[in-house]
Amino acid sequence: MGVDLGDLAVKHTISLDSLSGKVVAIDAFNILYQFLASIRQEDGTPLMDYKGNVTAHLSGLFYRTSKLLESGIRPVYVFDGKASPLKGRVQAERSEAKLAAKKKWEAALEQEKYGEARKYAQATSRLTPDMVAEAKRLLAAMGVPSVQAPSDGEAEAAVMVQNGLAYATASQDYDALMFGSPVLVRNLSITGRRKVPRQDRYIMVEPEEINLKETLGSLGITRDRLIFMGMLLGTDFNEGVKGVGPKTALKIVKETKTLDDVIAYVKQKYDYEFEVDAEEVLHLFLSPPYAEPGKLAWNDPDADAVRRILVQEHDFSEDRVGNVLAQVQKALKEKGSQSKLGQWF
Repeated sequence: MGVDLGDLAVKHTISLDSLSGKVVAIDAFNILYQFLASIRQEDGTPLMDYKGNVTAHLSGLFYRTSKLLESGIRPVYVFDGKASPLKGRVQAERSEAKLAAKKKWEAALEQEKYGEARKYAQATSRLTPDMVAEAKRLLAAMGVPSVQAPSDGEAEAAVMVQNGLAYATASQDYDALMFGSPVLVRNLSITGRRKVPRQDRYIMVEPEEINLKETLGSLGITRDRLIFMGMLLGTDFNEGVKGVGPKTALKIVKETKTLDDVIAYVKQKYDYEFEVDAEEVLHLFLSPPYAEPGKLAWNDPDADAVRRILVQEHDFSEDRVGNVLAQVQKALKEKGSQSKLGQWF
């Protein structure tokens, strides 16, 4: 879910090729949920193999990661660990929302309203431990490293970027900025021609790059105050203040100095009290749980292992998988040659 800063963040449209040669730490759960939501049939049924196992996450992961590798990007996927106790409320709300969406999906199917059915079905996506294990196994077969975070994957990725282990965090959420990632890349998983929901038209979606220092300078605030803004809007750890949007949140943090001032301000003006310890939320963003990921290594894809997972176990098209692997291997060979050539100049 994450905080939505709207138009307040300074965004720059970039191309995948502009990230060539760079390590990008990808929020794995964020991207896998996107695949589970979007890769569905017209009636909302998720992509499955002949045995009824959901394979949307594997399909999205294979084809998108292949595209990134072809562009010369070195992706590393960072997986969530144990959730903070403060996320309990959010997780409960999400479970309730999924159940409500499932009922609406089933009702829409009965009425043969397939457009509505697909919309509701997207909100029912669930990522199981087995699916996470499958995703890690596929990445290993593709020669792509993955990192297991102790808690929030996006926080781990943000600190990796701070420590120089990656160039940017990739996520649709803006939380990475509050966790201190110097650079955030959005739309990495949905680049290309996309249909506008519930409209008969298409748009081109391109990657966006957001620089934390530039955005803070544009807003005239510090990172602490950016976190205050997030808390006013609502984070995964606390509810937001009803009636407060991005522009109002910015105004409030500019008129106050400390978190105590912010708490007093919304108490007086909105009769709002944080339902959790606000200081604890601030601390989570400033000093999130982090574990050194160790040495990151990218290897050539193991074509046989990839085929075993996708074709033999999950009924993917052997020809299509083979063609994509051939393209990836060709691109890696060409870029490897270019890299060696560049050492002579």
